[in-house]
Amino acid sequence: MRKTYFNWSSGKDSSLALYYTLQQKEYNITKLVTTINDDFKRVSMHGLRESLLDAQAVSLNLPLHKIKLSANVSMTSYNEVMKDNVMNLKSEGYTHCVFGDIFLEDLRIYREDQLRSIGIQGVFPLWKKNTKELLLEFINLGFKAITVCVNAKYLDDSFCGRILDESFLNDLPENVDPCGENGEFHTFVFDGPIFSDPINFEIGDKVLRNYTPSSDDDDNCFTDEDDKSWDTSFWYCDLI
Repeated sequence: MRKTYFNWSSGKDSSLALYYTLQQKEYNITKLVTTINDDFKRVSMHGLRESLLDAQAVSLNLPLHKIKLSANVSMTSYNEVMKDNVMNLKSEGYTHCVFGDIFLEDLRIYREDQLRSIGIQGVFPLWKKNTKELLLEFINLGFKAITVCVNAKYLDDSFCGRILDESFLNDLPENVDPCGENGEFHTFVFDGPIFSDPINFEIGDKVLRNYTPSSDDDDNCFTDEDDKSWDTSFWYCDLI
């Protein structure tokens, strides 16, 4: 079996991809890897408290490696930190890593290009699968998830802090991908067939946060073109 680490986001796509991969004999997953916003001690993009991420890892019975990044990290710095961490993982004998990506071609190309330079091979078990069918499979398998972040450009606050079920799927606007693959929403999975125990939590405050991309230097993640289209408002549901 190939020694493999798993890029864990704490959400539904990661959970289903991990479920798929654990059914195979080809990959031996022995570690989760998650990027953390070190300024706020939360999972990047999802806004999930680090303590709940830790609880997931315990229930999954897998060690967790955290890659800590500042809130305003530039793309160059991001690439450097990621490269250093992946090189360390390679030195531990890892040859493959798994992602929960479904259809974003540019993101997959970026990941594979970065990994190829280090000698790690990416694995994408959900690639090109129908996202509506994936979400229904996720629900039918017994996974439990709640939305922790929604893009205000696509969804109002009523979708934030909501349990993923068929009612949620049916209520999504037509322009929103059923799995939120375009960044429309992010989730926290708190139970399912790969967890030994459910994750206990309470629902806290719901807040709208606005972000302004900076273009102070050429090192920033955003170009002028990106600034015009970048989504800047997100509803977050704090889980405690």
